[in-house]
Formats: sequence, structure tokens, C-alpha cells
Amino acid sequence: MPTELHVIFGTGPVGCWTARALRSQGCAVRAVNRSGVRPGLMPADVEMVKADVADPTQAATAATGASVVYQALNPPYHLWHEFFPALQAAALAAAKTANARYVSIENLYMYDSSKSMNEASPVAPVSGKGALRQKMAEQVMAAHTRGEVRTTTLRSSDYYGPGVLGSALGERVFGNLVAGKTAQLSGSTTMPHSFAYIEDVGLAAAALGRHDKALGQVWIAPHAPVRTQGQMVEEACRVLGVDPRISAVSPLMMRVVGLFVPAARASVEMMYEFTAPFVVDSSRIEREFDLSATPIPAAIQRTIEWYREHVAKG
Repeated sequence: MPTELHVIFGTGPVGCWTARALRSQGCAVRAVNRSGVRPGLMPADVEMVKADVADPTQAATAATGASVVYQALNPPYHLWHEFFPALQAAALAAAKTANARYVSIENLYMYDSSKSMNEASPVAPVSGKGALRQKMAEQVMAAHTRGEVRTTTLRSSDYYGPGVLGSALGERVFGNLVAGKTAQLSGSTTMPHSFAYIEDVGLAAAALGRHDKALGQVWIAPHAPVRTQGQMVEEACRVLGVDPRISAVSPLMMRVVGLFVPAARASVEMMYEFTAPFVVDSSRIEREFDLSATPIPAAIQRTIEWYREHVAKG
């Protein structure tokens, strides 16, 4: 589908790696953010457009001519309830106006995580953010069922990889280690936790956007076999050639920090992900779209290489 236009709302790590995947497959791509500024990971031949997607008129204009719209916007964590529903509504409306397919980028917060999670897992959120994600996901699927927009959904656990800073396995881990500091984890270092390598998420999003068989369904991005957070840090330290340096922030400590930092306060209800097993089964998308998760050693090697450049730039 090289003549189709793929419009990506959001130029964070998911937006950038989705654009990179699409461009590697010869697709025309337009990326939309509020500044119009091209992030460092965004390919130079991607069209950049400035728009506030929360404004339905601006969103529709930015999506003009789109064959596929990807909703990869994510408001600040502590402002989800205030801004997220309107962002999604405007993005869905823009896809409807353009008669474009719609790829919703989501997470796993709505699932019962007491067992390994897959697309058929029970929807049983235990947090306010999980309940919001459930409601928004239902709105996406309802639009498809009504025949208003042809939608598909990609869900992933916490991201890591080049360009990923604000994540449980982001700057406080890789940035700290590359700078010679201690990795700071949330919750337990010994509980298994599936992480999604960001390049794999971008490739999965591109696959869903390009194949009609993805429509009307939920898909979970490729995830490598689960490890504990501590094992992920140990692998990073092996690559760096240093002894493991790990500290862990407990739920109590997060509550204390949350008294002063809104983002930390908003994270407290999600600490259950990191104090109990949080395991993903992504075999369905791997089988149906011939995708595979990047092995963790290779993914961590690439992540560290990017962080070294990032830290060097100051």
C-alpha cells in the first residue's frame, strides 16, 4: 500500500517508531504534534504538521487525505481523566471524516493481571486509570461496530528502548546506569514483569494499519519472554561492563513523593503492576502477522547505545 497516507497523531516514542516502520515499508507518513517540531527519532522524509488534536477541527484538517490514522497521543499521566477522552474523540472523528482506518494505541491497565495476559483475558480494572482505559477502549470498538470508523487496537505493557524516557524502564534506569548512577526501579526487583521493546511496538502498529484482517479486533504487541525487573537491569549492567546497581521505590515511598510530584501521585494506584507478576502472552499477533519480539539482550544493547548518545548530548 505505498500510495496510502498514514497519519500519526503524536510524536512520542510510539509515534516515531511507527513512522520509522511505515517508512521502511515505503509508506507515505504524516506526523502531527502541537509544536510542528520534528523529534530526533522521526525520519527526515516524514511530513510534519502542527495541530492541537484536542480541537476536532484541527484534528480533521491534519488527517485530510489519510488512509490510516494512528492515535498515539498520551496526555501527562496526572491529567488523563481531564484530557484523554476528548483527544480520543477528536481523533476518532478525524478518522471518520477522512474515511480512514483507525489504530488505537493502548495499554493493559484494563485487564485482570493475576494470570498471564492475552487478548482474551478478563477485563477487570483495579484502578481509576484502568477503568478509564476500559471506557475509552469500548468507545473505539463501539465506533467500529456501528460502522462509523474501521478500528483496530494495539496494546502493550510498559515500553523501553531508544527514545523512551518516561517509563518504568526509562531514564531512571538506563539514563542513570549510563551516567554511572544507580538504576531506580518501581516496586519489586524480583517479580516477573513483561516489557515491550519500542521498535517492536512500532512494527506491530504499522502491521495493524496496513492489514484489513486486523480490523475490529484487539491485538497485543510482541513481548519477549518475561524477566524480572532486576534481571533487566542486570542485563544492562552486563552490556555496560559494570556491577549491578539497583534501588527500588516502594509503594509507600511513591506516596510520599506523590505529595510533591503530581506524576508520582498519579502512579501510586498503578504500583500493583510492579509488586506482583505482570506477564504478557503475545503469541497471537506474532503468529497472525509473522512478527517476533526482539531478544532482550539485543534490545538492551540498542537501548544503551541510544542512551549513551542521549547523555552525551546533555
